Amino acid sequence: MIDKIPTYIEMFVNFMNAGGAVMWVLFALNLLLWYGLGFRYLVLKRGTFGNVRRQIDKHMKRGDKQAMRGLLDYAIADALDATREASSLGLKVKNHIYDALSSYFTVISKYSTLVKTVVILAPLIGLLGTVMGMIETFDALTSGSMFAQGASISGGISKALFTTELGLVVAVPGLILGKILDKKELRFALEFEQIADTLATKDMRHEI
Repeated sequence: MIDKIPTYIEMFVNFMNAGGAVMWVLFALNLLLWYGLGFRYLVLKRGTFGNVRRQIDKHMKRGDKQAMRGLLDYAIADALDATREASSLGLKVKNHIYDALSSYFTVISKYSTLVKTVVILAPLIGLLGTVMGMIETFDALTSGSMFAQGASISGGISKALFTTELGLVVAVPGLILGKILDKKELRFALEFEQIADTLATKDMRHEI
């Protein structure tokens, strides 16, 4: 198996070179895309079940013994600490909670712009490779007879098809998974708002 690794690498390099420099750009974009998607997937794992108020009640009853299973648990724990601190210092509770949750609002949107940018760029760069491949094909047709330039023609068409294919391969999964993760991000944002609203109510402050 180890002996076959150089062969696989050589096949991969030959495949990428068949599409020209654009293929390497698309490959780099693909790596960036999946890094961003992977990061967002790991961050946006809720970890707990049930509505926000029930989770808050669990944290209030168990305190430090509450198991931290996901981002929502950490957000609730920090919001509870901020509520206690604001109450003891006589500060406005809701503003203090939002200050504590600001880093969570930031982290749930991290790499969202990267994913959307790659999804938009990949088909366009693939189209650029297609145009370059067709130009190469027409150059082969104008520089000599069709049969004499058969290799150049096939190479140009191959480049065009490879780049178009890879551009779509990068963009389509990124678009679908990106939309799913965007919905999770929106859900977290709404839950953070609910945490702040719930803890800022007068009856909840007396219970904490």
